[in-house]
Order: sequence, then structure tokens, then C-alpha cells
Amino acid sequence: MKKLFYIPAILLMAACSKPEGKDAKKAELANLKKQEADISAKINKLQTELGTQDSVKSIDVAVMEVKSTPFTNYINLQGSIDAKDNVMAYTQAAGVITAIYVKVGDQVTKGQTLVQLDNSVQKQQISQAETAVELAKTLYDRQKNLWDQKIGTEVQFIQAQTNLQTAQKTLATYKQSADLARIVAPISGTVDQMDLKLGQAAAPGATSIRIVNTESLKVKANVPESYAGSIHKGDIVKVVVPDAKDSVTAKVSFAAKVIDASSRSFAIEIQLGASKTIKPNMTAVLKIADYSNKNAIVIPMNSIQKSEKGDFVFVNENGIAKKKPIIEGASYGGKTEVKTGLKPGDKLITDGSTEVEDGDKVKVLQSVN
Repeated sequence: MKKLFYIPAILLMAACSKPEGKDAKKAELANLKKQEADISAKINKLQTELGTQDSVKSIDVAVMEVKSTPFTNYINLQGSIDAKDNVMAYTQAAGVITAIYVKVGDQVTKGQTLVQLDNSVQKQQISQAETAVELAKTLYDRQKNLWDQKIGTEVQFIQAQTNLQTAQKTLATYKQSADLARIVAPISGTVDQMDLKLGQAAAPGATSIRIVNTESLKVKANVPESYAGSIHKGDIVKVVVPDAKDSVTAKVSFAAKVIDASSRSFAIEIQLGASKTIKPNMTAVLKIADYSNKNAIVIPMNSIQKSEKGDFVFVNENGIAKKKPIIEGASYGGKTEVKTGLKPGDKLITDGSTEVEDGDKVKVLQSVN
């Protein structure tokens, strides 16, 4: 634009020059007009070029209105489903299996006999012991009657009494031995695993039946020690079981106080109750809330940019992109809480945020409230 001032200067120089004649003046005037035309053409060209370079192209963006919203941060853990009562029923004596009263899938009650072992020897012992008890009882009754009548000696009475007590204890011992020759349900539940056959030799600690009480399920998980101060008994947990396509909201029922030295973790349990779809040994995903804010500024994580000076975002202010430094809080599910730097009502640039710079013109193609 400064070159526009050259035209008056040239004309002024021409006016101040002394003409030598009429023809000379005409020639000089023609020359000046030609120069004026050339200068005007150059000025127009430069103005056009400068106008193209100085124009700011608008960048297409999408914006989101910043609002206060509840935000909860979760700790994601993997656990496994287990029955609260999941036990093995063993025989307490060695012997041959003579009867099997249940099969896999049967419902059983606590104390029910599941398998009978050969106890024929114990039965003979019991029969002999019962006969001995009857004889000892008869002798004791007679001796007692005599003793009550002051007949006989005290030693005879005590001896008869002792013989009866000894016979009764022997009978009880044989009955207890016979009672051990079977497998009994220690809890009420469902027979979940059993591989026994008639005639099979059974041994204590080796022959067993698994019984599961599916009416009361629980989740077990190991939590890294870094969360020791974040997870406590009573915390709300969302239990997701992908294979069952089911989820349950419950509470932490147990949190260990001791960190395992080898795994550097501590155990937790969550009681679930009964379920028709969830089964023991299924894998579960635990989402435990460790932080919550009812009035948080939450933005998409992908709208945040990073630099050596800190994190920042861009907002739309009357069609101009403005850079806003921020301080982040917790992040979960693709969302990040912003502690400082944004306020409700700000127009956060989401799509296209990586294409703009501070001060660029922007054109909003999509706005999300």
C-alpha cells in the first residue's frame, strides 16, 4: 500500500520541473502517464498477492459444550466366580464301595449318606457287642436289686456296673467305626463332581465327591498393593460376567489386611447370592468405584493435547480457536476430569482439535450440547 504514495511524488516532481517547450511538456506528460499506469498495475498485483496471503482460512471443527456432570473413576480387576460353599466330601475309613446313592447333579442335604463302604466286619462286631451289653445289663440289674436289699458285697455291685459301662463303650466304638465307612454330605448343595464305581476301593483323603452350594456365589480377586488405600470392605462393585452376559452390583464383603509377599497383592471377596446364569469358575470383571465427583468437568480424552509446558485444549470463542492450559484429574472410559482450565459453557473443540492453532478461524460443522 505504501507504493500508492509514489504516484503523487512523481507528479509533484514533474510539476516542479521546468518545461522547455510545449512539445517537451506533452512528451513528459505522456511519459508520466505511462509510468503511472505501470505503477498502478504493479500495485494492483501486489495487493492481490498480499490479500491472498493474509486471508485466514476457516478450519472445520466439531465442538462440545462443557457442562458439570457426575463422574466416577473405577478400578478394573479380573476375578473368578466361586461358590461360597464348595467342598469335597471324603470317606474317613478304607473299604470297598458297596452302594452309591447319588449321581452328579443331584441335590443333597447336610448329613445325607452319599456312598456306603463295606462294613460287614463292623456289623458283626456291633452284633456281638450288643449281646455283651444285654448280658452285662442283666447282671447289673440283678446285682443292683441284691445291693438294694443289702445282699452281696459292694465290690460285686461295682464290678457289675463297670462291666456294663465297658460293654456299652465297646458297642459305641464299633458303631462309630461302622459309621465312618461311608461318605456323608458335609453341606447342603449339588453334587458337582463324582467318579466312583461299585466295588472300587476307597481310601481316606483319596476318594471324594465335590458338593457345591450354588445358592450362594462369591467372586474372588487379587488386588495390586497400589490400590491398598483405595479399596475397602463395603465399597460398591459392579461385577460383569462376559460369558454369562450378566452383571451384578454388590459390595466388597472381605478385604485382606495383609499383602501377599510373592504377588504383592491382597485378596478381596464379593458375595453375589444365587444366580441362574452365573456359575462357579467363570471369569468376572470387577469395576470398583474408588473416586466420585457429582459436579465434575468431564471431557473426551482425545481432545486433550500435550506439550512440554503441560496439557491443553482448544475452545471456540466467537469463531476463533483459543488455547486453554488445563490440569487433569482421573480418567476412565475415554473420559477425563478437568480440575482447572475449563468452565461450564465453554465450547470445547473435539474433532479437528489437532488441526488448529491458537488464533485460527474455525467453522463449526457439528455442535454437541
